[in-house]
Amino acid sequence: MSSSVISQVKSSIIITEMKRKISATMATQHPDHAQIPYWHTEAFISTQFEAQEALSAYSELGIGEYKWDWEGKLVDESILERLFSSNFEFFKNHPLGVDTFLTFRLPNPKVETEFRIGRAFMNLASGASIARHFDLPSPPIFEVILPMTQTAQEMLSIQLAYQQMHKLKHPLYRLENILTNLRIIPLFEDVNTIINSDRILEEYLKLYKLKFKKTPPYMRPYVARSDPALNSGIVPTVLAIKIALSRYRKLEKKLGIPLYPIIGAAVFPFRGGISPLRIEEFADEYKGIRTTTIQSAFRYDFNKKDVVKAILKLEELLPSQKAVEISLKEEAQIIELIPYFEAYYKEVIEEIAPIINNVSKLLPKRRERVQHIGLFGYSRGVGKVKLPRAIGFTGALYCLGIPPELIGTGRGLKKAKQFLGLEIVEKYYKYIKTDLIQAGKYLNRDNLERLNRKSKIWSKIKEDIKAIEDIFHITLGPITKEDKEHKLLTDKIYQNLENPKVISELILDAAIIRKSLG
Repeated sequence: MSSSVISQVKSSIIITEMKRKISATMATQHPDHAQIPYWHTEAFISTQFEAQEALSAYSELGIGEYKWDWEGKLVDESILERLFSSNFEFFKNHPLGVDTFLTFRLPNPKVETEFRIGRAFMNLASGASIARHFDLPSPPIFEVILPMTQTAQEMLSIQLAYQQMHKLKHPLYRLENILTNLRIIPLFEDVNTIINSDRILEEYLKLYKLKFKKTPPYMRPYVARSDPALNSGIVPTVLAIKIALSRYRKLEKKLGIPLYPIIGAAVFPFRGGISPLRIEEFADEYKGIRTTTIQSAFRYDFNKKDVVKAILKLEELLPSQKAVEISLKEEAQIIELIPYFEAYYKEVIEEIAPIINNVSKLLPKRRERVQHIGLFGYSRGVGKVKLPRAIGFTGALYCLGIPPELIGTGRGLKKAKQFLGLEIVEKYYKYIKTDLIQAGKYLNRDNLERLNRKSKIWSKIKEDIKAIEDIFHITLGPITKEDKEHKLLTDKIYQNLENPKVISELILDAAIIRKSLG
């Protein structure tokens, strides 16, 4: 056996047999930043600069994992060559797949055309050869995220499809036979699927064992935070995730397979409530989460020193915390409450969708996306209406001075208080009051009155606000000088809805104040 082949085999053994390092933080390409990234010259990040962005996340911020997003956006398919050729010394000392990680979010086969997933597969397979060419550990990429996962069979199908492609043989097309079986990270994106995701995992593990005659060494279930909130509202989303985390802990004990949950969190409470200024609260709220996403606004709209400090704190806190186990009785109570919050939320969103869509189109673009089609998940939708993706949705409502955290929440809490009492909600959504105060700083009551004069559906949000204030004995609204400046900007945004050129500048100014587009 030649020395080069021996080297390949040894590298493969290192990757497959070593104790897997799990990073607490995963940088993503979510386009929610308002300001210019510290490493760049403009706020828009084209695909040609995303390799530089990944390197900065690893080397300057201390983030251990970077999500390379094939879902609905244009990608640089030469990412590994770009990273290795320009930054060889860094990756020699911090090799991909061992010390740092690059994880693809695949195009979803249910939504995007088949050629995109084929290209992603080829990129994964060729990665092993590229790493070998640079004499680096191989394979450098061995896990993929499957968006919109709803069944165990979907997960297995991705692995089988990849294996089939990997068997192709031709003198001009030689795969290195190192990455033969992808590891799948299922991404659960709606409230009901999140609640029942432990059953999907258990079924998948049975199918996996039947097919491959072994079990995977670990699983990384991934719960979305923005899309279920957009679908169902903030309270159902948080409570569903708490049930999932509790069930993962029980499943881990039952099957003896480590589970390392991931959450897709962002700055605003509606999308997860993680920022460099709220790390300890976030870690306490989501005990049991092993990895959190660190989206663009977190990285670029806050002081860089605070960002680095926050990343270190997450690496300290997340590995040491266990999920809170929820009894079957309390689970049943939570599941019974969720539909009330959802119904109150959805009845408003369906009616106000037109203005959300109109304002969201005016938010500045930050990434190169492809056109989305489909369900409440690409172009999203509640009931019969279509909505923008979560960043545009959240940003549009914040620009009007109507934080989405408030919609449906007050009436849901009032119903919960009458039905079971608020103890169950406050027990498993620990920072609900803090989140509502944080979001409520951006409430513009004047705009709400203006909107209410045009459609009485907005009176439902007034009911939500009153209920929140009565239950928690608080007053929502601007607190600081910056909050009041934001309120004045949202006044002007509303007054200039027919003047897109004026609004675009106002939208950016407001986003810079609140440290995120949406």
